[in-house]
Amino acid sequence: MLRSHLRLLPDAEVTMEANPGTAEAGRFRDYAASGVTRLSLGIQSFDDAQLQKLGRIHDAGQARAAIRMAQQAVARVNLDVMFALPGQTLDACLADVREALSFGTEHLSLYHLTMEPNTVFAKYPPQDIPDDDTAAAMQDAVQAELAASGLQRYEVSAYARPGARCRHNLNYWEFGDYLGLGPGAHGKISFHDRIVREARARQPDSWMERALRGDGSHIAEARTLGPSDLPFEFMLNALRLREGVAASLFAERTGLSLAAIAHQLEAAVSRGLLDADPTRLQASSLGWRFLNDLQELFLSD
Repeated sequence: MLRSHLRLLPDAEVTMEANPGTAEAGRFRDYAASGVTRLSLGIQSFDDAQLQKLGRIHDAGQARAAIRMAQQAVARVNLDVMFALPGQTLDACLADVREALSFGTEHLSLYHLTMEPNTVFAKYPPQDIPDDDTAAAMQDAVQAELAASGLQRYEVSAYARPGARCRHNLNYWEFGDYLGLGPGAHGKISFHDRIVREARARQPDSWMERALRGDGSHIAEARTLGPSDLPFEFMLNALRLREGVAASLFAERTGLSLAAIAHQLEAAVSRGLLDADPTRLQASSLGWRFLNDLQELFLSD
């Protein structure tokens, strides 16, 4: 259906996210036959006790089975793994990562556990979350482990083998446009005179009912980004990339001149958070470690 309405490139990356607890070999094969070229599995951990704490519906055995099913269905597989879990030690963190590596997938997404608003963890936070120093030690150790296995960290939370970087995520981080089509989906669209962020109605039934009306009511939110919003919006994404982006991309994607953020750039370079290369917008090693501080420099006053 999508190919009949959209001009997709023949080699378009088509990623589907899947839950190991609902994985079935037949379904994965059907997804691949319909055009899915890449599967992303929310593994999170291979420790049953941790999965239970996280409220996941799968166990470690189901996670391993889902990975094998995915690898039989498609050539490209990503695994999501979390670290700094309640009570987790450095050794336990590395054990999870080493098991993920044992499957030989091309891409690994590694996420620090965060307390998201309106979640059970935010309301009842665990008492044994690793402190910042321990979490930083975990991330350093994991990065070394992954690099030794041929996966390079190209974005804050993403590691890939050569040629296997996630293309749709690169589009987000380079402040590209994207359509949000289903319930709860978000989109970003650039027009000649404005950039609009949209969000669809979250509940499937409500989204379907509104979408069928044809009056646009299924779009629950539409926000036009003003010139003062764009520097932070752009940098929030672009600086997540380890290699940054070409400086020229700022004007191309925002319509603003680099002169509009000259004083922020100067401040970032003087504090050692941004590389001084005028042709690239790239966090320094220090800036990447303190990325929030760097990004906040581009918030409008």
